[in-house]
Amino acid sequence: MTQPFLLPKGSARHQGFAEIAAAGPITRLTLFTNVPVVLVTGYAEARALLAHPDVVRSMMEGPHRDFLTEEQVRWTDRHMLLMNPPDHTRLRKLVTAAFTRRRIDELEPRIREIAAELLDGIEAAGDGADLVELFSYPLPVTVICELVGIPVEHRESFRKWSSVAVNAPMHTPDEYIEASGQIVALIQEQIAIKTEEPADDLLSALVAVREDGDRLSAEELTSMIFLLMSAGHETTVNLITNGTYALLEHPDQLALLRAEPDRLPAAVEETLRYDGPLQVSVPYFVQAPIEIAGERLEPGEVLVFALLPANRDGRKVDRPDDFDITRPDSAHLAFGHGIHHCLGAPLARLEGRIALEMLFDRFPNLRLADPDEEPERPPGFLLNGIRTLPVLL
Repeated sequence: MTQPFLLPKGSARHQGFAEIAAAGPITRLTLFTNVPVVLVTGYAEARALLAHPDVVRSMMEGPHRDFLTEEQVRWTDRHMLLMNPPDHTRLRKLVTAAFTRRRIDELEPRIREIAAELLDGIEAAGDGADLVELFSYPLPVTVICELVGIPVEHRESFRKWSSVAVNAPMHTPDEYIEASGQIVALIQEQIAIKTEEPADDLLSALVAVREDGDRLSAEELTSMIFLLMSAGHETTVNLITNGTYALLEHPDQLALLRAEPDRLPAAVEETLRYDGPLQVSVPYFVQAPIEIAGERLEPGEVLVFALLPANRDGRKVDRPDDFDITRPDSAHLAFGHGIHHCLGAPLARLEGRIALEMLFDRFPNLRLADPDEEPERPPGFLLNGIRTLPVLL
């Protein structure tokens, strides 16, 4: 018998998930979409299941799938996030060959340039400036567009469409079909351009990549860029915003970070643990019986990993509800675990470190415009972000 699950809203998200987790690390419930799921809230259980060979992904899933044509589906779901070995292994090998750590590290000077320009805009706006609108959103959007190779004139449209694609369950089928169709059309147009005139960008590298005579098909290439463009920036937006808010809400931790800047990577990791950019994972499926935490998971059951409570599991971390950048181990599942561990995690960490460093260096007296008001969290089941964050400089 499953219990109904209402989506936790606003600041109640952590509390709502904590109340479910208090009953045990694994709970059967029904989502607001009327889908029965097994919600995994325990850190150890989530980590074990994410790496379990009988916990798999499926292409027979996704928002509004019943309303999409087969042609629409094949241009958006042939990416590695929906694949299992050996297909996943093949795709990840090809994408990793183009999306290298060297390519990410080489972005640092440009990320700093973009951040500096955005900080100039905040200074010009003055007190009451919204950090989400002027900094934490445009920074990752600009970076991912430049990394992939999307021209400037398309970026505002992409921003609008990607918001719908990422938050698909919160939109109508027509809205999702329109947005995803526009993204696919833009990607296919750019693939044609990069095929004829390659540039020093990720899309050109993915067009050209070869491994042992293998290459990405047209559907795989389009789907992979669709994934990167739709989901490759929203999580970083939330990482930067949530990290800024956590530091401003904990002045002792901010003072420590100012006194000891070498703790910046730890501050990013603690943000990912304490208030990560995702509430839950995308769905997984059980393909064979699994015994775990006194529960028997049956084939066909849908697994959803609740990342917020898993990262605050008191069995894993002391004082889980405290934001503490001195933790010796800020272990978390914010980027997943196992074969589907986020490929873009190094880029997100790099952007997060640069953003927090430059923001607090530029504005040493930065503070919340209304410290007594809880920031609004946008509706949605997947993402955990803050809609606006007005500040005083």
